[in-house]
Amino acid sequence: MDIADIVLSRPEAAVVIENYGTSDGHGHDFHRYLAHGAAGGRSAAVVLLCHRYEAHLQREGWEQATVVTYAEILSDLQNYIDRDKNWSRRHPEQLLFIRQMMEHFVEGAAAVDIDDQISFIKAMCETGESARYGYRPRDRAAQEFAESVAEHARRQFDDSRSTLAAVKDGLRRYARTVLTDQVNESTELGRIQKVVTRFVGQWEWCVELQRADAQPTIFLEFGPTAAVENGRVADPLDAPDYSRIFLTLQDARRDGIALIIETEVSLGEIIEGLSRDDVRLRDAVLAMTAEV
Repeated sequence: MDIADIVLSRPEAAVVIENYGTSDGHGHDFHRYLAHGAAGGRSAAVVLLCHRYEAHLQREGWEQATVVTYAEILSDLQNYIDRDKNWSRRHPEQLLFIRQMMEHFVEGAAAVDIDDQISFIKAMCETGESARYGYRPRDRAAQEFAESVAEHARRQFDDSRSTLAAVKDGLRRYARTVLTDQVNESTELGRIQKVVTRFVGQWEWCVELQRADAQPTIFLEFGPTAAVENGRVADPLDAPDYSRIFLTLQDARRDGIALIIETEVSLGEIIEGLSRDDVRLRDAVLAMTAEV
């Protein structure tokens, strides 16, 4: 029976583990998992073991689960092994395997040093280099940039694009699964009908909230796209923080946007996953619609 990926048990206790890429029960029954662990009167815990912690995906009981990431497990394991040199000498193949996992899930691009990448994206926007994210072909853009600031910058550029893509993916999922309901429960006019990501090039880093009642579209924008829009709007922000999410409002009278505001939500928070009771983006959307 599909009850769990891993079960650790002894007569008086059990840990029931669901192993998945994100902290998401993805359709499984949390209460069934808990009951399986507690069978026979045992103490029980349900754990989501995952690569990425995204709190807003935990629903239908899974918000009660303990979340443990691969990075946490592997870092503890690495620290333990480092204290036992004899074990490392006796088990070279296992040591190599653990180091490969560390590189992939903790140290490498897949795990992503988010703070460094967001700082890099912010610097690209502030120094006028953000247009490079819209160049085609992408390989040539990356090569030209690498030649100007050396090979290390090439790595940062490529990795930062992956970070931007991760922000876009997380923001789109959050808008569809949480933000739409939050906004629509708080307003009758201009309810969100559709969440779209249809732009490319310099407009790519954007999630579009299409609204009912002929109300102007609201855009969730970040990074290079926010930098472009702040340069086009009639009343630009004086000192925008490009490590955060921005909202822009479609101009109903002409091509472009009528308003841009900076939210309190950071790119790193989007990647980590906002909780379902976080209402900062909802409040920003409602504040923007009130200005129309």
